[in-house]
Amino acid sequence: VQLQASGGGLVQPGGSLRLSCAASGDIFSINSMDWYRQAPGELRTLVASISHNGRTYYADSVKGRFTISRDNARNTMYLQMNSLRPEDTAVYYCYVDGVERHLSDYTPFKVQGQGTQVTVSS
Repeated sequence: VQLQASGGGLVQPGGSLRLSCAASGDIFSINSMDWYRQAPGELRTLVASISHNGRTYYADSVKGRFTISRDNARNTMYLQMNSLRPEDTAVYYCYVDGVERHLSDYTPFKVQGQGTQVTVSS
């Protein structure tokens, strides 16, 4: 299973960006889909998470500004980021866990996508 993240870039404070993370491979099911971020010199932290049935979690720092969603038919997750602040600047990583199927074998997986840089600056 592989993840392809996209949508990062440079935006002014107050602006918006939409990140995407698409999973591909022999996927039988996906459980949790998560976005983490890591700023220079800081630990990687959980930003938002969405379960298979759509239950969401947000870090306090992004509540009311970020919205996580997923398209189960496309095995894709999104992070709509509004009202961006300079402190949102970081590399954003997507994580997905689920089950892959090869013939009659079912195997749990957890994979990380490549990071996508988000820079909020005037």
